[in-house]
Amino acid sequence: MQDVQDHGHTRSEVTERVAAGITNPAAPDAVADETMEEFTMRKMIPVLIASSALACGASYPAPTQRMADAQSAERSARELGAQRQPKAELHLKLAQEQIAAASRLINDGDNERATFVLARAKADAELAVALAREENARAEAQRAVDQANSALPRGANQGAR
Repeated sequence: MQDVQDHGHTRSEVTERVAAGITNPAAPDAVADETMEEFTMRKMIPVLIASSALACGASYPAPTQRMADAQSAERSARELGAQRQPKAELHLKLAQEQIAAASRLINDGDNERATFVLARAKADAELAVALAREENARAEAQRAVDQANSALPRGANQGAR
């Protein structure tokens, strides 16, 4: 039975090769002497190199421009007096909190999440700007109406009978 050959090897040679951890006991000697660990390492090294390159290349850059944009919008809202108008004040505070949270995320190295938080901060700050402008426009319009009414002679705005 030991004389039975399998691809040029006797059964006892094949058994010895399997026991020694050779990956392909039936293969020619040049390839068959490679152990399972060597085979695995030879195949895994290119995979590890490729995944390392992807991981390094995939790191998210610090969102410095988004931070500047969000801070600029927040500053504009403050300059328009958003903190004195209840609707605008809420969104101004949200923007300020989100800018602070994004700064912490950047310091922790979570630039991708910081990017999204800054996008929301900018949106809240821009909403605060719009609400502040709306309220300022309403107040200006009311002042114009009041001034126009005060310029009219008494009784002139009652209309003809």
